Amino acid sequence: MSRFRSYILPIAIILGLIFHGFCGKYAYLAPYFVFAILILNFVAIDLRKLHISKLNYIIMFFQIVISLAAYFTVHYLFKNEVVAQAVLIGILCPVAASIVVISTMLGADRETVTAYTIVGNIMVAVVAPIYFSFIGQQQDMPFWTSFFLVFKKIGPVIGLPFFIALLIQVTFPRIGSYLSRFKDYTFYLWAVALFLALGQTINYVSNHGRGNAKVILLLGLASALVCCFHYGIGKLIGKKYGDSMAGGQMLGQKNTAVGMWMSNTYLLPMAAVFLAFYSIWQNLFNSWQLWMHDKNNLSDKR
Repeated sequence: MSRFRSYILPIAIILGLIFHGFCGKYAYLAPYFVFAILILNFVAIDLRKLHISKLNYIIMFFQIVISLAAYFTVHYLFKNEVVAQAVLIGILCPVAASIVVISTMLGADRETVTAYTIVGNIMVAVVAPIYFSFIGQQQDMPFWTSFFLVFKKIGPVIGLPFFIALLIQVTFPRIGSYLSRFKDYTFYLWAVALFLALGQTINYVSNHGRGNAKVILLLGLASALVCCFHYGIGKLIGKKYGDSMAGGQMLGQKNTAVGMWMSNTYLLPMAAVFLAFYSIWQNLFNSWQLWMHDKNNLSDKR
């Protein structure tokens, strides 16, 4: 599997490009795969001992502060509201629910990234409606209405697997122990979810890119820069707290589907194209990381 997994991301991108129409039609299935991924990963650790680390707090603080600072910087310096909103949502976008799959393969601490999967998404559910109250197209929407809309999108995918896994650990520990044996197979579930998500992304860009070539190009470039910035800064922060890989993945690996939904719901719809491109860049980078990780492990065994 180690040889195959290095190529799964570019394969998913190529298949997504070819079958983007199919993926756009059946992308609604992706959350079910993510749900199964989270269940199998959550039962693999003792959720009762899960705690929020300093690294988790720092990454959350970074997203909250830098997202708003970046918005105002682009807004006032470059006078481009589409890019400003795109950068805002690109940085604030919640961490991907499936982050634990790639992160643990790369050597990150499972408990650290699992904790951030939960608290990072809750943070976005609280902070995003505050920002949307003075940025975007829904500034008149009451905070609680906005909060429940965002939480409704995030909660079932993150919260429900967590409580089901916790219930299994507390009441049916033998079942939890049995299910935890299959945590390594989440890679295959994630590969299918990735294919659907990337295909939907490519389909979205294809449908919204007509007549907006210059804006699309600008958003694609901006998303690449932000993606590099996220992984670079995340690794530096993580290194300070003893887990460079966890820091990079927690800040860099985004739930772009939720980010695109928030863009379409609260911001200028074109801002969602930023997240569409970001999905491609982050998965290309993760593919390269997996390839390098497996290559180094193979060299060490020789």
